[in-house]
Amino acid sequence: MCGIVGYIGDKDAVGLIVDGLKRLEYRGYDSAGIAVLGASGLEVRRAAGRIKVLEGLLRERPLKGSIGIGHTRWATHGRPTDDNAHPHTDGSGTLVVVHNGIIENYLPIKERLAAEGHVFTSETDTEVIAHLVERHLQDTPRLDEAVRRALRELSGSYAIGVLSKQMPDRLVAAKHGAGSVVIGLGQGETILASDIPALLAHTRDVVILEDGDVAVVTRHGVEITDLAGAPVSRTPTRILWDPILAEKGGYRHFMLKEIYEQPRAAADTLRGRVSPEGGTVVLPDIGLDPEIVAGLRRVVLVACGTSYHAALVGRFLIERLAGISAEVDLGSEYRYRDSVLGPETLVVALSQSGETADTLGAVKAARDKGAPIVGITNVVGSALARESTGLLYTHAGPEIGVASSKTFTATLTACYLLALWLGRRRGAIPAEDGRKHIQGLLELPRLLERVLESEPAIAELARDLAGYKNFLFLGRGIHYPMALEGALKLKELSYLHAEGYPAGEMKHGPIALIDDGMPVVALAPRDGSYDRMMGTIEEVRARDGRVIALAHEGDREIAARVSRVLAVPVSAELLSPIIMAVPLQLLAYHLAVRLGRDVDQPRNLAKSVTVE
Repeated sequence: MCGIVGYIGDKDAVGLIVDGLKRLEYRGYDSAGIAVLGASGLEVRRAAGRIKVLEGLLRERPLKGSIGIGHTRWATHGRPTDDNAHPHTDGSGTLVVVHNGIIENYLPIKERLAAEGHVFTSETDTEVIAHLVERHLQDTPRLDEAVRRALRELSGSYAIGVLSKQMPDRLVAAKHGAGSVVIGLGQGETILASDIPALLAHTRDVVILEDGDVAVVTRHGVEITDLAGAPVSRTPTRILWDPILAEKGGYRHFMLKEIYEQPRAAADTLRGRVSPEGGTVVLPDIGLDPEIVAGLRRVVLVACGTSYHAALVGRFLIERLAGISAEVDLGSEYRYRDSVLGPETLVVALSQSGETADTLGAVKAARDKGAPIVGITNVVGSALARESTGLLYTHAGPEIGVASSKTFTATLTACYLLALWLGRRRGAIPAEDGRKHIQGLLELPRLLERVLESEPAIAELARDLAGYKNFLFLGRGIHYPMALEGALKLKELSYLHAEGYPAGEMKHGPIALIDDGMPVVALAPRDGSYDRMMGTIEEVRARDGRVIALAHEGDREIAARVSRVLAVPVSAELLSPIIMAVPLQLLAYHLAVRLGRDVDQPRNLAKSVTVE
């Protein structure tokens, strides 16, 4: 969730960059930095803390120049310290790099470069990029070519900006699966940013980089190539909206933009919280002492709406990974039970806004009985954050669409982290298994990127389904909550009737509704419940029901038995609900668009339910 701003032109780069970073501060709060190339050479100022701390440092030690890059950070590899703040240098002061994303193979590259004599001063993966680019500059005088060669060695996600004193007339930017990179085209100046609000005060003409693009940014504009060096054409877009509309980034609706932000939201929620080498999860704000964790006998998850569905998935994760009995309660019902609680019961409260009144009421009731409380929320400083004894923030960024999308999958990611953290600390998961789970989590953003490629097929399916009035969503096990979520999204956005049901319960009632006018969406990945789901699908087909299956890519068996398959990438079972969420969201979105609904502000709904 980091922010990047770069500038080249005739103006004071420092003031412009700092102003842009302020507009992106929601993307990162723990440190900030700036590098400027001027008469004194390439100079860097970095500071842990919010941007105002950096501003104070700049007053004490000013910078001056007309080309520079800045960064506001949410910690990934390494704690929030001055040394870990961006920009990062190669050590010799030749160049600097700012970076959003996660470099998955940074450790072997770091070890190789260290053996060659490179000295590293931070705990970050980003510093490896700076040293690697410098290494390739020894073989080519062109900064853009050195960047391309370095990027071809990297695995993971990145949005980067590079500045070198050897080539003082340009910035180099590149992107692959790590949020947006936007280049604003001005008169005799060009601005680089990770989101449109940072540059909107200076230009309305922008070029948006796509995955695999490498851009050379000069005061006269931008030239783009792919990683092999072949020229790439990107048509500039003129932003004509007011600032709040400009934040749509060219998408038709906020919700569609936020659906596409889910790979980044998942990556940002993982940042700084996983240790691939040790197979551990780091949650510094969780607020649970080791003796409390060891004494836990039960976990109770409380939530409302979409967060309730995330809590249902969380129950599976906690029982599977931590070996603790888990229950889920609706926040609106919890206070009406005389629940038995104490220090041996962990209450996990989920609220994306952190202001959901019913969930807050449940938290207060649990706290009065002495239970430790962990809040999972997307909003720093929210009421839930204040009421909880420990916190696990998601880092999805602001979500403007009323129907939750990226905050839902970020919450699922956070639940996975919590379950793995509990499992490791209770000794339920050995280090080797922990490493496997973490490796899977690090692959999640890439899997989400892949499933987003199915949007055209889902839009076509929505056109075919727009005439139906009723839908049934079926799932088993950990995918049953996703059936509930798919039905809820369809109801929220399209105002159509939809039911989510456990597949095994269909023949205990809902089977009476099945006919050719009832499309059935079946979640059927190849997991332990696959054969039973196939049996349920046959029961629907026998009654002329139309089946749309969410299934793994390449599953020919299910393709032969259903009306339509929405294919998702094969993944570990515990990651599957997060991946399945995306096609369910896209289906609801495109049906709603077909029906002319207001998808960003559905009727009768509020973003945060702050009344009981």
